[in-house]
Amino acid sequence: MGDKVGLKRVDYDRTQHAGYAKGRRLLPASRRTWMRAFREHAGDRRIATVLDVGSGTGRFTPALADEFGADVIGVEPSARMREVAHIESSHPLVRYVPGDASALPVDDASADLALMFLVWHHVPDRPAAARELARVLAPGARLLMATTLSDRLKDLLLYRYFPRTRDIDAVVFPTLDETLGVFADAGFAHTALTEVHHRSADSLAEYAGRQRMRALSVYEHLTDEEYRDGLAALEADAAAETAPRPVESDCDLLAFTRR
Repeated sequence: MGDKVGLKRVDYDRTQHAGYAKGRRLLPASRRTWMRAFREHAGDRRIATVLDVGSGTGRFTPALADEFGADVIGVEPSARMREVAHIESSHPLVRYVPGDASALPVDDASADLALMFLVWHHVPDRPAAARELARVLAPGARLLMATTLSDRLKDLLLYRYFPRTRDIDAVVFPTLDETLGVFADAGFAHTALTEVHHRSADSLAEYAGRQRMRALSVYEHLTDEEYRDGLAALEADAAAETAPRPVESDCDLLAFTRR
């Protein structure tokens, strides 16, 4: 991705890991929203093993274990992100292992569900990753992928304060048809596409506080001046906020079934 579009690849061992857990922490209401969506699209098969591919600091990993009563394997290439995940939460059904979407350290047909949450744009070889996901998922198992799609960009608050992030997302993320094609070639059937409406902050002030942690990978592609100017405008509006205004948005959730 980095060479193709002229943007450097984000190194989570060098940046991001320090503030990621706090800056991207899920609100309880948002966690419930996502778990309902995952449950709805997880399929009818019994789920004993879940893969959280690109698990990061474990935002969803323990919640998946609780929701499905299943063993959950968080696969994450960044050693420092895995370290934070261990510190943030321990769960008897969860373990974190090194690996990435193109090299998953699990046996063939051993997983009953896989989640990729805002990970797909970080994958350098998407066809290889789709084939690898097909290898590890049992026939009939589902892959759930929450992602931005370049031809379905939402009206994110982020874009208003940091306008070039929209242009970056349009380049970094694939289109819906490109994504469907990659997974069809790897042996998946497209099962669903839905928009999940979720809350990322209970107020503009809380949202501004999260942005101060610079825990979005897109910030790695902004200049320091762009980041400072956007943050200053956001903080000015947050300071003028007289009543808490929740920050909410939509995110696309794709479901695929392993044929």
